[in-house]
Amino acid sequence: MGKVLGDVLGFAAAVAVSPLPIIAIILILATPRGRLNGILFTVGWILGLSALGAIMLGIASPANASTHHQPATWVGALKLALGLFLLVFGARQWHRRPRDPSQAQLPKWMGAIDRLTPVKIFALGLALAALNAKNAPLTIAAGATIGSAGLPVGQQIASLAIFVLIATLGLLAPLGVFLLGGERAKTTLGNWKDWAAQHNVAVMAVLFFVLGLKLFGDGISILVS
Repeated sequence: MGKVLGDVLGFAAAVAVSPLPIIAIILILATPRGRLNGILFTVGWILGLSALGAIMLGIASPANASTHHQPATWVGALKLALGLFLLVFGARQWHRRPRDPSQAQLPKWMGAIDRLTPVKIFALGLALAALNAKNAPLTIAAGATIGSAGLPVGQQIASLAIFVLIATLGLLAPLGVFLLGGERAKTTLGNWKDWAAQHNVAVMAVLFFVLGLKLFGDGISILVS
């Protein structure tokens, strides 16, 4: 289990520092129902990651995804494909990054966050976790890694829970500052939002390239073993 956690730690950290969800929750916390909306967004995020990870565990069960505790060939092919996707996506992001970080623009949907109902805020958290093209491949890779390790079911669930917890730290930090930071919370969160908005594309491009290389290498290693 320790080796599996070491393998998925990088994926969880990359999901945790994904700038767009962090910016989204900071904007959500600034809405009139910031406390409720922030908690609902975080719960939706946790459920989204958990659901996608659980689906991968169900697909990559030990009986189908590992042989003698070694990943099956299709797991290697999946990691190879995910690695290639992240490499291409990262290169594309890097090419499209603004030369002047101060000129970076946020997605248009973020301008409507203050008008979303609590139900839609919850759905937004769910979608950004499970359906976002930046986070979903990392969660799929983590689920495949856990499922293909030949661990008992209890250890698989525990590993997935740890992955989700680490991947949620990026949201828990702003939420904690908002709930406990008092008057200084607004300034602190504003500074975080500005930095994340300016460096969003560059940060994700580098993360995708590094993790893409790892997945690509892991996939090749499985296929040739």
